[in-house]
Amino acid sequence: MNQLSRSHRLATKILIGLSILLLSVSCSRTSDDNTLRVGMELSYPPFEMTDERNRPTGVSVDLAMALGERLGQDVKIENIPFAGLIPALKTGKIDLIISSMTATEERAQSIGFSKPYLTTGLCLLVSKNSDINSIEDLDRSGKQVAVKQGTTGHVYGTGNLKAAELLLFEKESAAVLEVAQNKVDAFIYDQMSTYMNWLKHQETTRPILEPFKREHWAIGLRINDEALKREVNAFIDAFKDSGGFDRLGDKYLAEQKAAFRKLGYPFFF
Repeated sequence: MNQLSRSHRLATKILIGLSILLLSVSCSRTSDDNTLRVGMELSYPPFEMTDERNRPTGVSVDLAMALGERLGQDVKIENIPFAGLIPALKTGKIDLIISSMTATEERAQSIGFSKPYLTTGLCLLVSKNSDINSIEDLDRSGKQVAVKQGTTGHVYGTGNLKAAELLLFEKESAAVLEVAQNKVDAFIYDQMSTYMNWLKHQETTRPILEPFKREHWAIGLRINDEALKREVNAFIDAFKDSGGFDRLGDKYLAEQKAAFRKLGYPFFF
């Protein structure tokens, strides 16, 4: 009986060890079918969006497809709300995040990031006749500030605005509408989106495009996936050297590139 008991315990240990090994392998990639699953929220044109046939399209989609081609893998786009992207990555539902995500110190505590591929900054959309001209003007008693949940604008507002009232929205469009209807004083968001939202509401809003905080977008990975990180970084370098980012800018952002050049702001890629 003792010998059988020892054999049973040994077999149990082996099975447990194999289970742990298989689990770690499965978590390093979400599938073994040569598919790269990329998470993004398809509600942020022209970076992440859908076309008239509800197919994923935009800057980030093209970037993901180019990455898949370099890695020799098919790409599947997973449409996930922005706040759910990091949990989806950590639980293995997706392999990467390419969703206009800023690489922040806080996020880097739970996921890894590639080298930056785009530089932008936080700025303001304000009511057209507002007396606000800077972030300092905004942080005053009686002022109301809209932010989108889970964004760096939300993080900045929570940590830095002491006097103004912060109002949280799930959708960018809802926050913009609050400014356009003069219900709130400002919306904190990135330069490109602020410019595009102003184009839609020129009669009622005013953009303050000078960034008060610089940001860098990067591709999100699981924190210990160093092999994939090296591949992604090599891709970013090669894609940039081949003019890939310039082509994406010309394809999706030609009007914005011209406008930012005229305004004297550096373009993003």
